[in-house]
Amino acid sequence: MSRALLEFLSGSQFVSLDRFLRDPLTLVSGAGCAPVAVLSDDRLGFYVLSAQAMKAWHRLLDANAADEIRLNARQDSFEKLADIWLEQVCARAGRGEITQKTCDVTRHRLVGKVLPFFKSRRPSEVGPHDVDEFLSWLAGQGLGRGTLFQYLLLLRNLLFLAVRHALRKEVPEFPKLTVAHKPRAMLSVLEYRKVVQTAYRLHRQQAMAPEVKRQGGKRARFWIGPKQLFLPRDMAWMVVFMVNSFMRPSDLRNLQHKHVEVVRSGQQVYLRLRLPQSKRHDTPIVSLRPAVRVYEALKKYACAQGHATPDDHVFLPQEPNRHRALALMGFWFAWILREAGVTAHDEHGRERTVYSLRHTAIMYRLMYGQGIDMLTLARNARTSVRMIEHFYASTLSGEMNVGMLQSRRTRKN
Repeated sequence: MSRALLEFLSGSQFVSLDRFLRDPLTLVSGAGCAPVAVLSDDRLGFYVLSAQAMKAWHRLLDANAADEIRLNARQDSFEKLADIWLEQVCARAGRGEITQKTCDVTRHRLVGKVLPFFKSRRPSEVGPHDVDEFLSWLAGQGLGRGTLFQYLLLLRNLLFLAVRHALRKEVPEFPKLTVAHKPRAMLSVLEYRKVVQTAYRLHRQQAMAPEVKRQGGKRARFWIGPKQLFLPRDMAWMVVFMVNSFMRPSDLRNLQHKHVEVVRSGQQVYLRLRLPQSKRHDTPIVSLRPAVRVYEALKKYACAQGHATPDDHVFLPQEPNRHRALALMGFWFAWILREAGVTAHDEHGRERTVYSLRHTAIMYRLMYGQGIDMLTLARNARTSVRMIEHFYASTLSGEMNVGMLQSRRTRKN
């Protein structure tokens, strides 16, 4: 029962059924604008309205409808919908369903692009033409296809919210935007060996990174100080560790000694990496055997430097700003590639970054791992089979596994 109806019926005159049947016309006309509530056995039976009461009821309906229209007019704005949507997204982040970074990115996209474009438009009036215009406006700013897809998804969510709040009946038709999957570059076995050997050599020779960029001009980035022009011992270990542990650079940045456990079980020797949750995955990672040797050497060196407590970071423990630590690794990795004679981009034009080491780790298992299945690999790398197929196995050719393709089953006795 609506609030307006309850308000109207609260002024009813109550009479018994016997009294009403004796003289109904007199009772109804005498009630004026008020409804007559007829009781039977002390229970409400029905209401009777006179002509005056009907007119009063319609006036009340019209007044409430006008109030509802004014209320919807206040809500029919993208600013109001953005506030509601952002509150819902941040509530999900508070419950641990999504990361806080997702909430921050949503706020940035709303404030930076969506609200400025739709500030003079109402959600109830947005049509396919407005959506196409928004997409063209974003594309004109040089945004990638994946980013454009995310903005369209955010706009669709806002318009779905408008439907839920009865501001419109349906969401307008959206253009179909396919996102091309772009696998990251990897290192061949020969390139990987060159990178590791070069990293050891640069540290051993105490070589200094050039102060001038390749494109010309003095290197003036604030986070590259004189000490950072020399390659630390951690970098060679970092390259080998990542290729043998399937980790993301963001996980490597936050890796502490308390997250690492050396496991020796029969013939199997590996690291059990219990990393904090990332990308909604929290299962431990099992490394390959070379990562054990690297970690033990690294920890021995850290003990000598006084950085081997459980809360110390494994790589660059002396750098308290972990975002800066990862930026330094990226700078050093680019320098190592140049010194090793490895191109900064692969044959498909994809840039080689620190993240390429994770791609290399997964690709090596697909290419050289004996009988490994996608599900095991995906779970150990804290990703999904779908992501493996789209971003890793999509670059896997038959020639890469020609030995497996040409193999034959042995006959069992």
